[in-house]
Amino acid sequence: MKYVNRFTGLLLLSLLLLLAAAGVVRADTTYVIQPGDSLFRIALQFGVTVDDIVQANNIVNPNLIIAGQELVIPDVDGPAAGQPVPPPAATVPAGTTPPVTGGTAVGGGVIHVIQPGESLFRISLIYNVSMADIVAANELANASLIIAGQELFIPGATASAAPPASGTTTGGAAPTASAPGSAAPAPTLVPTPPPAAAGINLFANPSFEGDWHYYIYNELQIPDGWQVAIDEGPNTLQPGAGGNFARPEIRVVSRAQLSETEWDWFIFDGFKTLKAFKGYAPTIFHFFQDVGLQPGRYRMTINYFPDIVAQYYPGGRRDFVTDPLAGEVRIIHDNGGTDWSSVTPGQKNSRSYEFTVSQASTVRLGASFRNRFGPANNGWFLDNWVLERIGD
Repeated sequence: MKYVNRFTGLLLLSLLLLLAAAGVVRADTTYVIQPGDSLFRIALQFGVTVDDIVQANNIVNPNLIIAGQELVIPDVDGPAAGQPVPPPAATVPAGTTPPVTGGTAVGGGVIHVIQPGESLFRISLIYNVSMADIVAANELANASLIIAGQELFIPGATASAAPPASGTTTGGAAPTASAPGSAAPAPTLVPTPPPAAAGINLFANPSFEGDWHYYIYNELQIPDGWQVAIDEGPNTLQPGAGGNFARPEIRVVSRAQLSETEWDWFIFDGFKTLKAFKGYAPTIFHFFQDVGLQPGRYRMTINYFPDIVAQYYPGGRRDFVTDPLAGEVRIIHDNGGTDWSSVTPGQKNSRSYEFTVSQASTVRLGASFRNRFGPANNGWFLDNWVLERIGD
């Protein structure tokens, strides 16, 4: 029996020595944070998620990590502690050269030099990468404070993105043809279907009765099939509240979450509606969908209720804001659409927009919503959006 135990001990010792000689740690490994690291980059290096690292290390603020701090990287067979793993190199097909019109390609992303007048919102649109990922990758303390000439690492981006347009996005520039990553997953081009019969709604999930998903923040519930972009830059509108535009909370709500007196106000069709709201702060958000269309004439109709409130009273009664500039809307049609126009708070509103598609393509359609001031509530209820073919 002693011989067997001695043999087993020698066998285990031999295995441990072999593992140590190979420099491999099984299951979890440790990593010493280097100057300039972010959790996003570390997660990318080891092939795990930021959430995995946060949970394994009980991190309270993922954007606040300190060089020299030791992290546990869960479920990774990696090199010895403190030895960084180089990020994956960008893959380029043999015999080709990566384009560099939008930035300089580096391993795992692109280096972008900030241009005068750019905002982080605009840069996220250019590269189809969320603002949150850019903030994390560059450890930005203030997403609204970036400086022309500063270099940003855009994680996961390709250098083929369009170069930044001149001018600012202050006041809510429309989303570009690149999908914004600030409040929605990267879209895929929708295959162009055969011509649709008149009267068929071509929007997916048009009344938001289907499923929804969280995006980045728990307070952003995005209906499946739709995308959202949010402007959090300076509010320089005149007149306006000043300061910065705030991120609204966006929720898919049902009749069960509303009082019966509100059903006729906020629900245009079915049992659900989309609610976007923020108290005491100006807001801008863009809500849209990419739709594959064949040549023809089309009409888009958007329905919404501006719940822009000056004051609340017991029992749910409210005074709506009367300033004609308190709420504004514009149509999104690819890179263009319409100018901003005023809305009427406290009642159902509707906008129709007609356009022609000359060749089969994927078209971006939707609307932008803006509040210049900071009353008790800047609220919007969206429901029953319709896209229909009306002719050849």
